[in-house]
Amino acid sequence: MADDAADAHPDVLNQAAQGQLKSIIERVERLEQEKSEIAEQIKEVFAEAKGNGFDVKVLRKVVRIRKQDRAKRMEEEAILDLYLSAIGEI
Repeated sequence: MADDAADAHPDVLNQAAQGQLKSIIERVERLEQEKSEIAEQIKEVFAEAKGNGFDVKVLRKVVRIRKQDRAKRMEEEAILDLYLSAIGEI
């Protein structure tokens, strides 16, 4: 019966390609599950930090800043200061 379906649709993937596709999809699904579990762990760490009196919003900003290239970050900060100064904010 499966062969009948393949014959009816010549654009259906061959058995090897189907196996490869299934493998790829299963790997992505496993990684998505791991990503979800890691996101939950990160959420728990931030909750712990909040419980210890840290400002979670600022912690998230620190983490984001530490990911950036230092020179690029300094350049962006200099431009930000220039713009804020230009509009009288600093």
